[in-house]
Amino acid sequence: MKALMFGWEFPPHILGGLGTASYGLTKGMHANGNMDITFVIPKPYGDEEKGFANIIGACNTPVAWRDVNLDYVESRIGNVMNPQTYFDLRDHIYADFNYMRLNDLGCIEFSGKYPDNILEEINNYSIVAGVIARTVPFDVIHSHDWLTYPAGIHAKNVTGKPLVIHVHASEFDRSRGKPNPTVFGIEKDGMNNADHIITVSELTRRTVIDKYGIDPGKVTTVHNAVIPLSDDLLNLKKKESKDKVITFLGRITMQKGPEYFVESAAKVLQKNKNVRFVMAGGGDMEAAMIKLAAKRNIADRFHFTGFLRGKEVYQMFRDSDVYVMPSVSEPFGISPLEAMEMGVPSIISKQSGCAEILTNVIKTDYWDIDAMADAMHALISYPALHNELRDKGIAEIHGITWEKAGKKVIDIYKNVTGLRVC
Repeated sequence: MKALMFGWEFPPHILGGLGTASYGLTKGMHANGNMDITFVIPKPYGDEEKGFANIIGACNTPVAWRDVNLDYVESRIGNVMNPQTYFDLRDHIYADFNYMRLNDLGCIEFSGKYPDNILEEINNYSIVAGVIARTVPFDVIHSHDWLTYPAGIHAKNVTGKPLVIHVHASEFDRSRGKPNPTVFGIEKDGMNNADHIITVSELTRRTVIDKYGIDPGKVTTVHNAVIPLSDDLLNLKKKESKDKVITFLGRITMQKGPEYFVESAAKVLQKNKNVRFVMAGGGDMEAAMIKLAAKRNIADRFHFTGFLRGKEVYQMFRDSDVYVMPSVSEPFGISPLEAMEMGVPSIISKQSGCAEILTNVIKTDYWDIDAMADAMHALISYPALHNELRDKGIAEIHGITWEKAGKKVIDIYKNVTGLRVC
């Protein structure tokens, strides 16, 4: 079976969990066999892992004819895409887009990030999707998260092929219940046009049904998973420290509940001064969290690392004694699984999707800073509890695989297409 996927991030260039999940699921589906996946992203860099998906960059897809030769195309984009693919795509330009700001190859430039003009990039991405959908053979369309829903709808309208959308998060999660009407409208349009909807948790499934008015029979939960780590990462050496280290790692935004982490840290430090707290990541609440730590007189025990990527993330886990995810509304949350895989006991909010499938963690309400502080204190004070959650957590994670998640997605493909993968 052939799938055309639209995404916005792909490792190693990621800005959040969306890229990690998209990568893991794609790889898991490929591992099931007999899957041919074309994965479209706004801007590839050429160092993406090859072999399980054919990556096409929206920024390398021509939307206007340019008289260029193979050698020139090779010199311009040969490091990220087969030059012949450019010419194949050029044969399927469907309208005159010369009025747009295009480069010398007749392509639209994309930031590959989440710029201030994100709505413009989403629209441009959907234009490009029309060229790709007319060129690449596929049986089903799969759009990852709201930024790619318009592209998926366009591809469906062009080809008549079924559309599956993947809700990795909803605007209700990102905004703490106060959705941006424009984003909500894009999400609702995607859901209405989809032949089936995948959510990453039952928590998100209920949001889709209750907040967007979608038929429950159209929505299926496929929980996220974790990719087995290489020995190189598993064997990273822990930095020596006389203090215990408790870590928050993620976007420092209101959805992630960073203020509850800081408030809980202040309570822990009232009982034990030999603890350091790390807030790893970046976001619009970072400055406010720095001020809050200072206000609580714990700034000397707090470290803000900025955004971490790749090996840096796993080194941070290795150096940590406890990982905390106090999210207010977390559709899933892959980071606790990654921490557990590295042998770090985790505390997660009951308001997270991963709480539905994880057993060997401590779960608290995000707002209950007393319970969260007690859990932190217990894990750094009682080695037997720490070791039990560490060992059982590692064993639990080994059973949560992307290959199993991929099988569920392939079954959904079979239902919407009427095809059998053989």
